Amino acid sequence: MASSPPARGAALSDKEGDTPALLEIPMSVPVIRRAALAATCASVLLFSGCVVAPYGPAGGGYGDMVYAAPPPPQQEMIGVAPIAGHIWIGGYWGWGGGRHQWVPGRWVAPRQGHVWVPHAWVRSGNGWRLNEGRWQRR
Repeated sequence: MASSPPARGAALSDKEGDTPALLEIPMSVPVIRRAALAATCASVLLFSGCVVAPYGPAGGGYGDMVYAAPPPPQQEMIGVAPIAGHIWIGGYWGWGGGRHQWVPGRWVAPRQGHVWVPHAWVRSGNGWRLNEGRWQRR
């Protein structure tokens, strides 16, 4: 007598006393595509609200008032320029995360006909504002 195939999801057992294992059913292509689409949509929704504002040379929050005086400048070890003719732009205290953070100096190529004006904190009423370093025409 021929036995009929097990029902979908039915437990199978090869031998008596074996623990039954569920019948494995391959997923169809449309199911996989729907799952991939759902995962993609979930990722887009999850990361679309994530805004990363990196700390950088913005300093005092793009001209925002800071009520804590900047610390004295740090001593920096200035080595040899990596490329002849480059100039050293000194480090400065920037503002980020609710506190002053040291932004290290760096070597840069000079701009023809310009001079570097360094970053500077200036007193403004009850607080401080950072004047960004910039290249200024001679």
